[in-house]
Amino acid sequence: MKFLNIVFFSIIMMLSTSISAATPTKQQMEQFKSLPKAQQKALAKKMGIDISDFSDNSSEKEEEIEPTILPREEIESLLSEEEKKYKPIKDEIKPFGYDLFAGEPTSFSPSEISAVPDTYTVGRGDEFQINLYGKENLTHTVVVDREGRLSIPDLTPVFVAGLSFVEVKELVKNKISQEVIGAKSFISLGQLRSMRILVLGESFKPGSYIVSSLTTVSHALFVSGGVSDIGSLRNIQVKRAGKVVQEFDLYDLLIKGDSSSDIMLKPGDVVFIPTVNKQVTISGLVKRPAIFELKNNETAQQLISMAGGFKADAYPKKTLVERYSENSFKTVLTLDFSKKDMTYTPQDGDVIKVQASSTELENAVTLMGAVAHPGNYQWVDGDSVSNLINSLKTDVLPIADFDYSLIVREKNIKGDVEVIQFSLLKALESKDENDIKLKPRDIVMVFSRFEQKLDEKRVLSSLALTEDEFYKQEKAQQWQTFEAENYKEFLGIEAEEEESDDKDTDLNALLKGKKIEVKENELSIFGRTLFLKPLIIKLQKQSSFGREAELISVNGKVRYPGIYPLVKNANMDHAIKAAGGLLESAYIENAEVTRINNDTESRIEHIKLNLRNENDAVYLLKSKDTINIFTMPNWQEDRYIQLVGEVKFPGKYTIKRGEKLSSILERAGGFTDLAAPNSAIFTRESIRLKERTQLSKLANDLRREIATRSFQSSVTDSSMNYDDTNKLLNDLSKVEALGRLVIDLPSVFDGSIDVELQNDDTLYVPIVQSTINVIGEVNLAVSHLYQKNLSLEQYIQRSGGLKQRADSDRIYIIKANGSVQLPKESSWFAVSDTTYLSPGDTIVVPLDTEHMDKLTLWSTATQIVYQLGLAAAAVSSL
Repeated sequence: MKFLNIVFFSIIMMLSTSISAATPTKQQMEQFKSLPKAQQKALAKKMGIDISDFSDNSSEKEEEIEPTILPREEIESLLSEEEKKYKPIKDEIKPFGYDLFAGEPTSFSPSEISAVPDTYTVGRGDEFQINLYGKENLTHTVVVDREGRLSIPDLTPVFVAGLSFVEVKELVKNKISQEVIGAKSFISLGQLRSMRILVLGESFKPGSYIVSSLTTVSHALFVSGGVSDIGSLRNIQVKRAGKVVQEFDLYDLLIKGDSSSDIMLKPGDVVFIPTVNKQVTISGLVKRPAIFELKNNETAQQLISMAGGFKADAYPKKTLVERYSENSFKTVLTLDFSKKDMTYTPQDGDVIKVQASSTELENAVTLMGAVAHPGNYQWVDGDSVSNLINSLKTDVLPIADFDYSLIVREKNIKGDVEVIQFSLLKALESKDENDIKLKPRDIVMVFSRFEQKLDEKRVLSSLALTEDEFYKQEKAQQWQTFEAENYKEFLGIEAEEEESDDKDTDLNALLKGKKIEVKENELSIFGRTLFLKPLIIKLQKQSSFGREAELISVNGKVRYPGIYPLVKNANMDHAIKAAGGLLESAYIENAEVTRINNDTESRIEHIKLNLRNENDAVYLLKSKDTINIFTMPNWQEDRYIQLVGEVKFPGKYTIKRGEKLSSILERAGGFTDLAAPNSAIFTRESIRLKERTQLSKLANDLRREIATRSFQSSVTDSSMNYDDTNKLLNDLSKVEALGRLVIDLPSVFDGSIDVELQNDDTLYVPIVQSTINVIGEVNLAVSHLYQKNLSLEQYIQRSGGLKQRADSDRIYIIKANGSVQLPKESSWFAVSDTTYLSPGDTIVVPLDTEHMDKLTLWSTATQIVYQLGLAAAAVSSL
């Protein structure tokens, strides 16, 4: 309808544009001519014009117009664009073969280059091309007249109607050779005659059609738009002079490619399409699911053959047949379609559903994880782990953990699992009780010995693998594509459940259902955290009243603390190996197992174990046990301090707990002759982290206060503008925390005071300085050569003096040792008022925040920016 409206509008515009009868464009004429005759006449009548005005001036024969096919949906579909967009698409079972002929007849000129068979029967109206060559070269185009004769110029007419094409050619050649001396001929068919046939019955558009003389039954079906929804494809009749001369079964053509019944039609033939007889629907695991039309004597095996046979994963032994009984109720039959001698006879309306086979593997085991060849393998009675993995060099990845592997095994019909732990190394070396016997449907999990992807990459790169070996590693890493879904399906865990149940490092929190966000993007695929996650969820879901979750928690000085499955016959040794083994600092003489006893009431029991004792090392564990491995008393972690600058032996020094700075200075040989101990810089990592946190908090507080004040009228009247505010916030975000601790290094060196050292401390002793720095709100921030007789004011004047927004009342001095001193007060280290400037000092002129907005944090933020940012500049000048 949308297309018709466009054409209608185009024609109106074409006729109303100008009184001078403008000639319509070629495109407009083509659009109009593409419409069926009835629609052309309707449009012409509506506009009050003569349709003959748009007819083609070229001479055409009515017989040359032949119906063709456009898709039905272009004409029939009345859905709006919104309906087409949002209406759900249903995967429906459709009648077989009907969509092949689903079209709408229009008109077109038939092809002139179709091959004509030698058996073609020549009739009135056929056009022949006769070429003479030899003595004379002539070309004649002649048409078989109404008397059935072929009248060739200068020759006697020849009667050809009813003869085959090959007979006509032979007859004409002989005629020419007899009557034209020295001439040879070439005869071919030109324009074929047209004929009128009838397509009746359950055709999409029944009626009379003018078609080519080469038209067959199937062509007639195409011409008429195909078969209606209730038409038969298997009993199409060709009637000639009131008698059935041919029955055409379209299934022979569509399924077998047999066109022997697709005869050529003759003028006046009737193609009759009766209503469909018996229809049976077959769906499910067949190659061609559809609604098939059956003849009365056809069997179920023939129906399966029509459907292309069963798919490889079909289970025909339990095929369902839905059938309407005589009392109008639907009944269901369960039949074995694998039997060739089955007695089932399809009835009209039957719906056959071929079920799928089970996806469960029979007599197979699955190998997954850090292995070179993951997948499903055949199980044979007596197979063990060593049959599945033969070599630690070729069958597993370099990242594999040889001491911790698991076998996940179903233990009952409900799908509950139990877990068996084993050592891959022992299984392949000893091949005794450590080489565990496998059972069907076992899953063998080989873990990586790393938890971080970065650690794995370092190991693989250090091995200098070849390109092929790297490809093998990468291929094995594609665990998700093959193993993950099978693994989760085996455990009965949906993807949504796995995403919603995150691994928690606290067993009690996990069992209570608490969700802890876990960052997985940097974790190894086969590491314990990710690889165990589905299994832990499965074991948790198996728990119920009176049946505790088979999980344990291992904490303390182990390599990978966390939650682990309670394996069969689990003991302390199993738990420690599951957690990656003990760390160097572990104190094995005092391990602790915390156990919850839920007999009559819940009680917590603490069990002390000495892992050096053989019996304690194999102490049996129970569900929900928590193992804690303590740190060795007085254990010394690696602690370092960095000495930089003017010490005799600078470098990185190992320190012990409680060691003092004076001790390190003594070990470093003291200061050099050029050292300036008064200007020493001492930084501490813990202080730096604290300063960074405070800076971040200050920036956030300032943003909130500025946002609050922006809604108050007082801010509008203030001198604070957006650029100043934005600059201060940017300054705060860029300032880096120093973590400087102000110390009196000369006093430390002579033993008056001392500083207890921490890990990552740094001491920088600069060379003797001879400059005074002036920074902040001065016209030229610069360093000056130190002169003892110059005052603070004189240094500022030598820097161009104060800027307009300088705060002259709050000028301060950052001493070389990091302390801050106000000029008008006595020195912190008993320096007289006249000598408070020393080489290496920095004069800071801060920004006056009073004339700006009276934000509570404004002054504080500005001072911190100056104290940290400018202090950093002071440090860099040393």
